Amino acid sequence: MSTNKEPSVEQRTLLIMRKLLTTIVRESTTQPGMKHILSDDTRQDIRMCLGLISSRERELAEELGIELNERPHYADTPKKSSVVSIDALKKKPTTD
Repeated sequence: MSTNKEPSVEQRTLLIMRKLLTTIVRESTTQPGMKHILSDDTRQDIRMCLGLISSRERELAEELGIELNERPHYADTPKKSSVVSIDALKKKPTTD
């Protein structure tokens, strides 16, 4: 496996396949109550393909030491931790 930051051919292929399949699902989704234009078997096959793609992406990420549980971060989200200066923790000498 390559150690550089550029995605491998396999990673790019998986990404493109996942994007294509989700676009097909999005564009072929019908209004509630209408018959779907894709057969149940085709929709199930798409789900299985997306599952396989996700599994392989997870395996590749583990091999590269990349965590996939990252979440979006918004600038106005309060921080869960804060930096405290060690100098601020030092006791000030008393003059008594």
